[in-house]
Amino acid sequence: MFELKEQNLLAYFSKLNPIERFGSVPETTIHGNRSIELSSTPNKDVNKGQKKNSIKVLSWNIAKNNHDKVWRREFLAMVEWYQPDKIFLQEVRLCAELRVMPELAEMGWSFAPNFIDTLDNTYSGVLIAAKADHVSSQALMTQYTEPVTNTPKISLFSEYWLSDEENLLAVNTHLINFVDLGKFKAQLWALEARLQKHSGAIIFSGDFNTWNRARWLMLYEMAKRLQLTPVSFSPEDTQKIKNFWMSPPLDYIFFRGFSQKPFSARVIDTITSSDHNPLLVELCG
Repeated sequence: MFELKEQNLLAYFSKLNPIERFGSVPETTIHGNRSIELSSTPNKDVNKGQKKNSIKVLSWNIAKNNHDKVWRREFLAMVEWYQPDKIFLQEVRLCAELRVMPELAEMGWSFAPNFIDTLDNTYSGVLIAAKADHVSSQALMTQYTEPVTNTPKISLFSEYWLSDEENLLAVNTHLINFVDLGKFKAQLWALEARLQKHSGAIIFSGDFNTWNRARWLMLYEMAKRLQLTPVSFSPEDTQKIKNFWMSPPLDYIFFRGFSQKPFSARVIDTITSSDHNPLLVELCG
């Protein structure tokens, strides 16, 4: 069943003449400020106490639908109801000219593009939004590209102040698909090398494209080496996470330096604007 879906997707991209449509971009980050002007240094009053209290996390592959009215309504309702402190979005579209995310006006955000769609002049990539100011932000693009579209995948690393002794490293990633295990492993190795440099707290989230057991095992072995804990969802909620015909889930949230607040993990399955359901959890210091 999965093979059929994969073939359909490849056929769809072929019709779009992607070699001409999807353009390359440099390994870079784009930033948006909160409506309250950000200073040149992190606002410690805003960041103070996050680890001591809790951090509410939302992670969601939005399937490039953030220009859609239905998505906007669903997203704003979810943000209002759950009040996430950190938002990890994959497959975000961003107008290359305007570079604005009006839905995130009250949060600062960083965006890492992996290609530009010349049809409508929009970037595609991953985004991290937060109520706190980021200290630094870097992108990491894959060495290899996906077939047909010839586009790489991207990861975003953003640091946030937790205390005078520690920063939180937030990582949003989208792993490469439709390639052999060697190329998938190459992206994991690059991520691990970057993550190893950080000794403090980590939130590592995204769409990992772990649609078979071999990919899933590689991811979990890396997580164990880095002492990262996956968010634990109930069996009922686990079934709601995007997968391909009884495959392992594709979407995860990992963490280090926190504990998971009991009964806080949930998967929202009332969404209609994406084929992925949002993941939510509250992490405590």
